Amino acid sequence: MMHLLTLCVAIGLDRVIGDPPALWSRLPHPVVLFGAAISYLEKHLNTARFTPEGRRLNGVLSILLLLFASVLAGAVLSSLFHFFGLAGLAFEAVVAAVFIAQKSLGDHVQAVARGLKQDGVDGGRQAVSMIVGRDPKTLDGPGVCRAAIESLSENFADGVVAPVFWYAIAGLPGLLAYKMLNTADSMIGHKNERYIDFGWASARLDDLANWPAARISALLIALAAWLRLGWDAGRMSLSAALRDHGLHRSPNSGWPEAAMAGALGLQLAGPRIYGGVRVSEPMMHAAGRSDADHRDITRGVKVFYAACDLLLAFTVFALLLAAL
Repeated sequence: MMHLLTLCVAIGLDRVIGDPPALWSRLPHPVVLFGAAISYLEKHLNTARFTPEGRRLNGVLSILLLLFASVLAGAVLSSLFHFFGLAGLAFEAVVAAVFIAQKSLGDHVQAVARGLKQDGVDGGRQAVSMIVGRDPKTLDGPGVCRAAIESLSENFADGVVAPVFWYAIAGLPGLLAYKMLNTADSMIGHKNERYIDFGWASARLDDLANWPAARISALLIALAAWLRLGWDAGRMSLSAALRDHGLHRSPNSGWPEAAMAGALGLQLAGPRIYGGVRVSEPMMHAAGRSDADHRDITRGVKVFYAACDLLLAFTVFALLLAAL
């Protein structure tokens, strides 16, 4: 019961406070430290002196070492907090909140809508460049909007639902291990010449770790669309997720993106450019509109926050069941 109570407090803290820039401008964010550890191992173990098989083995050993260190750090912190009673609960909730990204994600996506309204396409491109990996110069106005909404959907799954899920399952050790794995996937999980072997294990494990959250997030988006936009939006959201999730190159990202596409009546995904390389994919919810604008981003954020509220509500419900 205390475990779930801590999680409820953490979700609430992140929703209200998020990631204060004043704090993280003075201290390194834990994810930055995770990234430094990943970079150190990659620099020394992913070199041309190893064969492709050797680099793959090094990648397996590296991610296992990083996950072990994360679990150990989480267990030590959790044990330490346990000795301080309610104060320890508050400390643990603060630590957990650092790894949940409701407010920061919503703020970054809303900044894209503001940029488009105030400075046109150039303002939208500048804002969206902070949250997507594709080349913003290749995006027109609707492309900027779709990119922001896709990022909102995908990151709802791996930046909000997955951390909550893994904390609920395994406490701080599970949460820290998940964030380490997700950080590793974002850094070395790419299918390019440099990382195809060394990052193989990180990418495959991240797919596995995100499998439950991706499907839960699609359901939450569909329920949120029903609550905020009406029955038809909720029905279309669920239908699009079930029908089109497999059109995405990721085994997980297609679920929340297709759900959001159906909720907003938009086409999402499709052809796009990363680092000068064109990625050709079919459109999810192809029957939807292609002419997205800043109002669609605002509607998407509304659905996102409603989905976050539902996630908290279900966690509170689980807490009440545990208390009985």
